[in-house]
Amino acid sequence: MFGATSLFSFIIGWCMRLDLKVSLDPTLGCGQAHRWIRRGRVWEGVLGNDIVTLEQKDGYVLCKGTDDKEMMLDYLRHRDDIDAIYEDISKDPYVRRLAIACPGLRILKQDPWECIATYLLATNANVKRIAAMVDSVCRTFGKDLGGRFSFPRPKDIADRSCLAPNCRLGYREERFVELAVKVADGIIVPDDMRKMNYKECSEALLEINGIGNKVADCVSLFGFGHLNAFPIDARIGRVLEERYGVSGNYKKMSAFAEERFGRYAGYAQELLYHSDIILGSHAQVGGSQPI
Repeated sequence: MFGATSLFSFIIGWCMRLDLKVSLDPTLGCGQAHRWIRRGRVWEGVLGNDIVTLEQKDGYVLCKGTDDKEMMLDYLRHRDDIDAIYEDISKDPYVRRLAIACPGLRILKQDPWECIATYLLATNANVKRIAAMVDSVCRTFGKDLGGRFSFPRPKDIADRSCLAPNCRLGYREERFVELAVKVADGIIVPDDMRKMNYKECSEALLEINGIGNKVADCVSLFGFGHLNAFPIDARIGRVLEERYGVSGNYKKMSAFAEERFGRYAGYAQELLYHSDIILGSHAQVGGSQPI
């Protein structure tokens, strides 16, 4: 998905201007992707073999580390009409309040393999723990890019699976290695899932050992761009119960969310998930860079 590292551009400090409506802090700091670190005013992340930095400006973003403008715009889902999406989900009064308080949050378009592998590790872990596990996996199996490491290919993990215990993944280790082996062997083909609709994609993901409904919805949303996906964990479950009086099993809550928030339910979910932070009543648990 991503090109080779643009070391020359990075070293000489060449900047690329990205003209789109986005707020980097909520987009990169909300926990949907786990390889972004804020250093002062600049966000640093790894996309493929590129160490990329992004800096918020008034009406645009400055980008270093890659000269692939289309890749960066695609990653930030520049084709999403944020104004129209926010207007659509703002039919719900509470979401409207959150949208006004947090403009410019975008869903990211993540690499499918990396997204599946990352969210397989995300079960029963907070943002800080997930980021630590992903970083350990990258340091153990990835390519050294100069201070940061690429996300490993499935074959990199499958061929050196004996090193997996060094990553301290706990009970997730076995299923993580199993996933890498099956993708490397062509038993699981993430790219094939790009052609599937939301239901087909979710069902295919649920066949992977260690993936349940919430993770399948996370990957459907962040890895495959099904914006109607609405991941439900304990926090979202509490929001649905406290704000909308809805409780019960995953299927029931998911059906309510689909009916209530429609085709852009994923955007509503991100705002609802971080509602306490957006409205300033709590600090984010886990990540070092809260939105």
